[in-house]
Amino acid sequence: MNIKRVCQFLLDKEPSKPDAKLRYRIKWNGNKNIVAFNIGYRVDIAKWSLETQRCIHNTTHGKKKIAANIINREIQRFEQIADEVFGFFELSRKLPSEDEFRYEFNRRNGKLPNADKSFFDIFDEFTKNMGAQNLWTPATYTKFGTIRTRLNDFDSKLSLESISEETMQEFIKYQIGLPLRNTTIAKNISFVKWFLRWAHQKNYYSGLLHETFKPKLKGTDGNSKEVIHLTWEELLHVYNFDFTNTKFYLKDNLGNFLLNESGNKIERKLDIESRKALERIRDVFCFCCFTSLRYSDVAKLRCSDIKDKYISVVTQKTADGLKIELNDYTREILERYKDFPFKDGKALPVISNQRMNEHLKELGELAEINEPQRIVYFRGSERYEEVYPKYALLTTHCGRRTFIVNALYLGIPAEVVMKWTGHNDYNAMRPYVKIVDDLKEREMSKFNRKSPNIGNGD
Repeated sequence: MNIKRVCQFLLDKEPSKPDAKLRYRIKWNGNKNIVAFNIGYRVDIAKWSLETQRCIHNTTHGKKKIAANIINREIQRFEQIADEVFGFFELSRKLPSEDEFRYEFNRRNGKLPNADKSFFDIFDEFTKNMGAQNLWTPATYTKFGTIRTRLNDFDSKLSLESISEETMQEFIKYQIGLPLRNTTIAKNISFVKWFLRWAHQKNYYSGLLHETFKPKLKGTDGNSKEVIHLTWEELLHVYNFDFTNTKFYLKDNLGNFLLNESGNKIERKLDIESRKALERIRDVFCFCCFTSLRYSDVAKLRCSDIKDKYISVVTQKTADGLKIELNDYTREILERYKDFPFKDGKALPVISNQRMNEHLKELGELAEINEPQRIVYFRGSERYEEVYPKYALLTTHCGRRTFIVNALYLGIPAEVVMKWTGHNDYNAMRPYVKIVDDLKEREMSKFNRKSPNIGNGD
């Protein structure tokens, strides 16, 4: 394979200046691909030979009076590197893209930063830089640590130079075998592409997989996303639920009911401490349901963030500044805890996310949030379907989802809802809009019930 190219040294002339920057322009593929490199010297225009593409012999150039032979040696070195790069791609029988050529040229020219770093050294640098820049939470660091481990288990000798679409497809197959759901795999691939995009910007990686690799995994199109939320009626039921005389059945560590000697479930009433703990969890969860706040944001909400008519927060995940107006429910919840001396001036009694998720399921079960929820997911091409009572799926993030669905169902425009939630992309709202459309369709169908008088001419 012989790649035809046109290589030329050019002077970037500037008005009223006797010298100019010297650069090397390379064209190939019928002039469809063009790259240029700065040589690093300024050349006196009158002392440059267009015919030889060299500085005229025995001349000096620029303010520093650099000798012509020094600049000409650098010109020759650039020509030699270009020939080596084209030879490399010709042996590989590959027509390089501009990014691939630029990367290989810079690598041979010693311009790539820390070129001796391994794939995982660079991944660690990405995690450190992006974590600091985006104020990652410990959970996000853990998430990327898990991805790093999976990449290492998949292939401990990965390199940015050798990673290809085939590599990415094999990584997907590896994750299916773990086994992971397609939704999790798709999220992991998006994180890897984020890393590749960053590495490309840093000149560690010359490929374009971060733009071109778009795998099709069943059940990841967004339309099949399960959005677990409370209906307006369920939300008000939980908000007003009285735990005072609530009874529950004892279970073992595996979740099985304990039985007495007669074979009946053992029943107990909530003690005062358990009741108060669940009431606090209920209040924090409902506050999320009435404000759209994520757990990370309600956990750091301080009394100083609460104004007369609204709360003002800077979100932990996206660092967006949000102004969320108060309503009767949020005012009532805040009023309950206004005199509590929480640590660091916190406004609400928030416990750890893990413990709160555990207790939310207990709370939902006691409040009989039992509507069956069908969960459909895929592992590779295999379809799975499971049914759970809604309480078993409750998490803190359901509060945010509950807010969005009910706000849209109450007729609040999506653009207004996005002002409260901090969403910048309308596509993120589509799953919620679809839920509301389905709800309204079912409600309208109630008008289809036949009246005894319909069809009788009345």
